[in-house]
Amino acid sequence: MPSAFDPRHPRQAGFALMECLFAILIFSVGILALLSLQATSIAETSAARYRTDASLLANRLVGEMWASNRATLAANFATGGTRFAAWKTNVAQVLPSGDATVTVAANPGLAGNLVTIRVTWKAPTEQATAPVHNYTLLTQIGPP
Repeated sequence: MPSAFDPRHPRQAGFALMECLFAILIFSVGILALLSLQATSIAETSAARYRTDASLLANRLVGEMWASNRATLAANFATGGTRFAAWKTNVAQVLPSGDATVTVAANPGLAGNLVTIRVTWKAPTEQATAPVHNYTLLTQIGPP
């Protein structure tokens, strides 16, 4: 009867090959997870950049409103106004599929104008059925 340690009858033939195959499998799953993490990171970084750009654009318009004649605020800055048109062109250049609306409403209780700025965009990598992203800024511009 042959011994368990008899070199002529090895009991674990091919075990090293199985270890190598499992190691390659585990390594491959790890690499795929890292690639997925990297892709998600890039997508989230782009989304954060677009949100930041939308915020900066809206805040820049509010700054222009404060520096302008507040008696003609609605005529100049509301959707369809002269200063609004130039700003909206900039929104379309900075954000992908960028669009914007501005409403200026008199707020007699606070003696000023209530301004709502809504900036929308859609990332170029998103599907056509994906909802648009938006940033809304609500502020009050003081009395003239």
